[in-house]
Amino acid sequence: MKLKPLALLLTFPCLANAAEVTLMDEIRVTAPAGQLPLTAAPVSNAVLNMMRSATSDSASLLRDIPGVSLAGAGGVSSLPSIHGLADDRLRIKVDGMDFIAACPNHMNSPLSYIDPTNIASARVYAGVSPVSVGGDSLGGSIVVESTPPVFARPGEGMLFAGEAGAFYRSNGDAKGANLAASVASEQASLSYTGAFAKAEDYKSGRDFKNYTFTGRAGHTLGLDEVGSTAYETFNQALKLALKRDNHLVEFKYGRQHIPDENFPNQRMDMTDNVSDQFNLAYTGKLGFGKLKARAYYEHTQHEMDFGQDKRFWYGALSGGNNPPGGQAVPCAPLSGFGDPGFPATACAAGMPMYTDGKNTGLSVSADVFQSSGDTMRVGGEYQAYQMNDWWTPSGAMMWPGIFLNINDGQRDRYAVFGELEMQRNNWTHILGLRHETVKMNAGNVAGYAATNAGGSNQLRDSTNFNALSRAKTDHNLDISWLASFVKDATQTYEVGLSQKTRSPNLYERYTWSTWQMAAFMNNFVGDGNGYFGDVNLKPEVARKLSLTADLHDAGKEKWGFKASPYYTLVSDYIDAVQWNGATNLPAAPLAANNFTVLRYANQSARLYGIDISGHGQVANGTGYGDFALKGGINYTRGKNRDTGNNLYNIMPLNARLALTQKLGAWRNSLEGEFVTRKNDVNRMRNELETPGYGLLHLRARYEQKRYSVDFGIENLFDRHYALPIGGAYVGQGTTMAIPPLPNQPQWGTPVPGPGRSLYAGLNVKF
Repeated sequence: MKLKPLALLLTFPCLANAAEVTLMDEIRVTAPAGQLPLTAAPVSNAVLNMMRSATSDSASLLRDIPGVSLAGAGGVSSLPSIHGLADDRLRIKVDGMDFIAACPNHMNSPLSYIDPTNIASARVYAGVSPVSVGGDSLGGSIVVESTPPVFARPGEGMLFAGEAGAFYRSNGDAKGANLAASVASEQASLSYTGAFAKAEDYKSGRDFKNYTFTGRAGHTLGLDEVGSTAYETFNQALKLALKRDNHLVEFKYGRQHIPDENFPNQRMDMTDNVSDQFNLAYTGKLGFGKLKARAYYEHTQHEMDFGQDKRFWYGALSGGNNPPGGQAVPCAPLSGFGDPGFPATACAAGMPMYTDGKNTGLSVSADVFQSSGDTMRVGGEYQAYQMNDWWTPSGAMMWPGIFLNINDGQRDRYAVFGELEMQRNNWTHILGLRHETVKMNAGNVAGYAATNAGGSNQLRDSTNFNALSRAKTDHNLDISWLASFVKDATQTYEVGLSQKTRSPNLYERYTWSTWQMAAFMNNFVGDGNGYFGDVNLKPEVARKLSLTADLHDAGKEKWGFKASPYYTLVSDYIDAVQWNGATNLPAAPLAANNFTVLRYANQSARLYGIDISGHGQVANGTGYGDFALKGGINYTRGKNRDTGNNLYNIMPLNARLALTQKLGAWRNSLEGEFVTRKNDVNRMRNELETPGYGLLHLRARYEQKRYSVDFGIENLFDRHYALPIGGAYVGQGTTMAIPPLPNQPQWGTPVPGPGRSLYAGLNVKF
């Protein structure tokens, strides 16, 4: 184990004469003013501070929130799931921007666009969410804000402030650094933030492969190394803010560059991703209340291909076409096959894929305060999204032309909403109505070849698609009602009812090819299967009932207990059915124990479960500090009502428990993570079962006014486990082989979780 990079953490100077910056007691939260639902849970400052050195994946900061689970993906791109609904079924806002994943594998997920070191606040609406928080979603909302601008105090003169930090994690040799600097007067603020993170493939808890694996040229993957888990990412932002009296204007330019991020549950890797973001916002307090306005534009240029872990035929235990000695055959980057001395089947040709997405948005909202004490919220939103997805020719089958996966895709949203919050005696009601018009369209498509050769049916499928009327307009209605009752200083109860609607995304409606090779490229759920769309899909409509009981001491400090059961019915739920490309009809009989091709289809579903969380003081004022326990239990069950099948990627029963200690400047915790066996799996997708497991993590933080030090051990006992909603492991070898080639764990192996990792981080304020 190499720990030399830890020495780098000691190189940051402590600037004794630096200007002081007043630390805010509460972080800024973007949410409706007034009463928040009991299920609207913030990520605490303690968690944000302690976890920044432990992860480069911003979504993982949400993992302690009741009802939230994480679907595994790349090292900075996991997908949060709320009550079994994930990805585009959630409304995720980052600095007020609605990001859209411009990728057929959704590799550039919304929360991948902000580094954990730049997150000032995060809030999850896991139950019934108010319509003012966002639409075009089913499962809830996530609101994330970056560090707000700082201004000089009156009479202070110019303010210069900032901080710098670095971290190292032993598993995957992960390292990174961050820098923030601000210069400000009383009315103007200019700030810069930048963050870098890089990691190699991580190791699992123990040997999980039964064969020798030799990977990239000059690099051998050990028996416990999980292929295609390396990444490198850069995030930078420049922010200008102006304030006067009760008015604040902010302009932010952000640029993200991910030159490399590999995915163990996808057949492709992200070989480049560049996102430029322009965000202009106004907030003002006026005579009638509060006014907010925002305009933004984001341009994403995205590239995929086989990463080096997926471009070789790997070491053998048996004969066949394996290279001599079981060694990897070096392949030319991005094109062609390997050395002519080996058979062509020994290497995977490149398969370059490109996506270009343009995302433009505008929103205006007002909080109007009534003389009665009620608050009326009204607003409107507009979002225009354009995307092209094309694959250039390569290899033996992907030629001679350009494959147009989605050509000139368009998805525009027009939304208006109204919401009333009123208080009567011990009751608070939030009642809202939202209407969205979603207009979608796409141009003509074409395959690599204008033939049906080799059973690809490219000509048949593209001809059928081009003959369809592809312009679609959906009129979607959202309704939400939340009523909370404060019985006394120790008890609060809440009931919520909602109808939420989501239109299909571009990939669900406009991908068109039944050919396995093409369909397998369109997969944003990580199950190794192939997918294609249906132009005539209807919007999903979810009707949800949630109840919450919140019990606590009068001061809300010594103890607390919260339980939130919920029940959701979804009509026109977008599930999938296995498809026979030869007959262009649903498959019969269904394929079992292998990967297959599926078509998106409207069906119906129900989801139900309960979130339980609590905290309590164990001991205070002792010579060893203050001790407390906190934890939670989450249970979700999902069923397809048409087929009786289990819904895909539902997290099994799981629990978290942490013992925390506060002693002077120290903050320490011992955390347990427990997950039961996953055997309620989706048979249509041949979802993999996973065994139960328990993990322990140790964390410590020492914080002074000008610096902080974090260190810890994740997966303390180096336990091997499989990610229950991490998908199928296709992270190495010629991943396009169907069925799997000998000695390649392409079907039947879930993605292993990371083993033991020691980490440390240092942050200095100046």
